[in-house]
Amino acid sequence: MTLKIFRKRTKKNEKSKAASLPFRINIIFIVVGVLFIALLTQLAYLQVMYGSKFKAEVNRSDTSIVNGDVQRGMIYDSTGHVLVGNSAHQAIIYTKGVNALSSDLYQVANELSKYVTVPKGSLTKRQLADYYLADSKNLTAVERQIPGIKNLSEDAAYDKALDYVEKMPTTRFSTATKNAATIFAKMSGAYQLSTVNIKDSNVSQKEVAQVGEHLSDMPGVNLGTSWSRNYPNGKAIQGLAGTVSNEKSGLPSDRVNELLAQGYSRNDSVGQSYLERQYEPVLRGTKSQTQVILNNDNEIKKEVKKYGGQKGDNLQLTINARFQKKLQSLVRSAEQGAGGNSTGTYAVVMNPNNGAIVGMAGVDRNPKTSKLTNNVLGTINSSIVMGSVVKGAMVSGALMDGVITPTNSTLTDQPITTGGVKKSSWFNHNGGSNVSVDASGALEISSNSYMMQLAMKEARFKYVEGGALTMNPSIFSKLRGYFNQFGLGVDTGIDIPGESTGLKGASGRAHIGSALDESFGNYDAYTTMQVAQYMSTIANGGYRIAPHVVESIRGTQKDGQLGAIKATVMPKVLNHIDMTSAQRAVVKRGLYDVVHGTNTYKTGGELDTIKPEISAKTGTAQTFYNGNETVTLSLASFAPSSDPQVVVALAMPNLGVNAESNNMQLAKQIYSAYWKIVQSTTTVK
Repeated sequence: MTLKIFRKRTKKNEKSKAASLPFRINIIFIVVGVLFIALLTQLAYLQVMYGSKFKAEVNRSDTSIVNGDVQRGMIYDSTGHVLVGNSAHQAIIYTKGVNALSSDLYQVANELSKYVTVPKGSLTKRQLADYYLADSKNLTAVERQIPGIKNLSEDAAYDKALDYVEKMPTTRFSTATKNAATIFAKMSGAYQLSTVNIKDSNVSQKEVAQVGEHLSDMPGVNLGTSWSRNYPNGKAIQGLAGTVSNEKSGLPSDRVNELLAQGYSRNDSVGQSYLERQYEPVLRGTKSQTQVILNNDNEIKKEVKKYGGQKGDNLQLTINARFQKKLQSLVRSAEQGAGGNSTGTYAVVMNPNNGAIVGMAGVDRNPKTSKLTNNVLGTINSSIVMGSVVKGAMVSGALMDGVITPTNSTLTDQPITTGGVKKSSWFNHNGGSNVSVDASGALEISSNSYMMQLAMKEARFKYVEGGALTMNPSIFSKLRGYFNQFGLGVDTGIDIPGESTGLKGASGRAHIGSALDESFGNYDAYTTMQVAQYMSTIANGGYRIAPHVVESIRGTQKDGQLGAIKATVMPKVLNHIDMTSAQRAVVKRGLYDVVHGTNTYKTGGELDTIKPEISAKTGTAQTFYNGNETVTLSLASFAPSSDPQVVVALAMPNLGVNAESNNMQLAKQIYSAYWKIVQSTTTVK
């Protein structure tokens, strides 16, 4: 009975469950339907209200500008010959995309390395390790070898992995791997949307062809052109023109912030020294501009060249290349024959009327090895005790100071003895040749005694033979002040950075005797350029003009030839010497008589064969080098005497004590070359 009842209840329950199932399913369908309707409603709402916005977001693109390098301006001589030019090279270049991953660069580098071989000398262990770990498989394998690396941060773990790989022997990596690693390093070093040269020299035609065929497989890689400086007339001019950094060296470390602020990139080429640096804004040109359009995934979608760039403007120099080469050769030959403790020879040839440098040459010599090194800039940064060559400035100062006049300047050349020290002229050591001379005559025979007496007069000191020299030390400032007016001991203003102002000796009371040495050029040191400016100031009537090597800034014609003048360097007068015409005549007459005078003791008689005739002042300084007694020979001159158009200044420091006419022999050779190469004698009076 009990069992029967149970069975009846079970059948009833089953019927109840079966009846409720369709109801539940209907509820689910209704809920799903409501949700579906709500979804459709929301989609319709978004489509109507924000459809255009979302469509624009999907199609969004960013626009950026990529700058490209252009040729630097070239440097020409005064006759239009190229001194510093550009060599074009085919290049394999790479433009880094936005947010480019190391894994992306790794793939491109591996593909490119199949077709291009780059120099591997600059590859570091760190760069090789970075490349190796850019492969996720290699990174995982290395991390397995480092205990506890899982407990480190991501950066710390990578540093550990780097250390591990850097300790691996480089022999483990194949030549192909190192090639790919070098390419990878160049790519990694680029900024986003900046272009770097993967290989910019010695690119073979095979490499160009193979890279060109596979550009679609290497995003960012392309074929381009790079430029480097060349020197058609020889690299000697580089000592004056200066150097340019390359992509590898990048911006000079001491000027990085300054140049970045001016819009340079860290791997840009820039003038590092001398003219290349001084005229960088002119020579650099204007970079090309390419508009790069990126899609929403930061992939380059399109490139449009907006501006082709503008080659840098050119410099035309005042220097005559042919004469410059000859001048350097003459200076070198003169130094080769000097011997002894000679340390160099320097020469400057310039136009006294506008400051234009026609030629400047220099050679340094190592007395121990006799090795010669070209040093053109020794003319502006080698300070030398020049000797009597400065006496024209000394006489001029005395005339301006009023201690002598054009009609009253006669003094007796005699040894000067003060405080037990005797100093004399070269021809009158013992007082047996005492002679009365005026200012012009003192220049003619190069009287030291005359100059010392002028210094004492300017100091308002009354000389007593054998007495103490109690001049006020202010005499140093007075003498130097007059010398400075002519350019001796101050900046000449030349348009090349790095010139020296010379060297000043001690000028306290304890060194008062040296004021006498100062008067005849045997104390302070000057550069050859300063001597050239000093003589130019006398030659042109008292105008101290800044020397310059740049004549003009010029554009470029469509055929690449030297273009129209954009700017001309005008003569820059730094100061004017306040002398009367009568006072100037005294000094000029003395310089003329140095060469053409009748006095037995005239010092420049060997120069009277030079045509057109010249006026000059020779110089001999008693010097010491490495404990050995030496002499320094110098010379400053201008020609023609009646209508000065060229100045020649030279210096030959630390010659043997028996050297006498080396300076005059070199001067004759320089003038001969000048009238043959630069200017015809038929053009002068």
